[in-house]
Amino acid sequence: MIKKTSTHSRLTKRIFHHSILALLSLLLLGSLFYLVQSPDIIYKWSMSTAYTSLLFLGITLITGPINLLRKHRNPVSTDLRRDIGIWSGLIGLAHVGIGWQVHMGNMLLYFFKKEEISQQLVLRSDLFGFANYTGLAGAFILALLLALSNDLTLRKLKAPRWKYWQRWNYVLYLLVIIHAVSYQVIEKRMLPYPIVLIALILPVLVVQLMGYLKYKKYGKRS
Repeated sequence: MIKKTSTHSRLTKRIFHHSILALLSLLLLGSLFYLVQSPDIIYKWSMSTAYTSLLFLGITLITGPINLLRKHRNPVSTDLRRDIGIWSGLIGLAHVGIGWQVHMGNMLLYFFKKEEISQQLVLRSDLFGFANYTGLAGAFILALLLALSNDLTLRKLKAPRWKYWQRWNYVLYLLVIIHAVSYQVIEKRMLPYPIVLIALILPVLVVQLMGYLKYKKYGKRS
């Protein structure tokens, strides 16, 4: 009876989480879509999904360090952090699909370009190609992390192995930063876009550093 009540309570909490996250996502996506100054609707959706996903991803990354700084127990996984990560992943994958429609009529041209003489497709070696390679790699990791975001996978892999794969979100965040900064340069984005990007990234990096230093301090005492 206790287990059934606990399961029902957890399900209720997760429904509440997803309801709030859905409303927040709609609010953020709609607001950013309105604020982005462009006649291109696809570009506006690309930008709004990018910044919303980045915000949610950053929140998932600071949860652990904040627990450490507050001297709270840091579990392998929490429903709230996982649910935020799910929304970050879904919106992030939406950004990938939408972003491929912005610059080129052919998706392959994001990663290949035609040689002037032979007209054959070759891998891009420019910044545009590099930005898209990092974005594609990030999309694969994002899909992996979404596949891990369930109790069944956690039980099958066990906590240590599950945590190992889940830590790829740090690699994902690095790829996202590289991808985002590259596009700032490619599109020569003016203010306020660079400021918004810094405001989203810098706090996450600072909290991560503070958490790492706290962890090292505890490690030396133990």
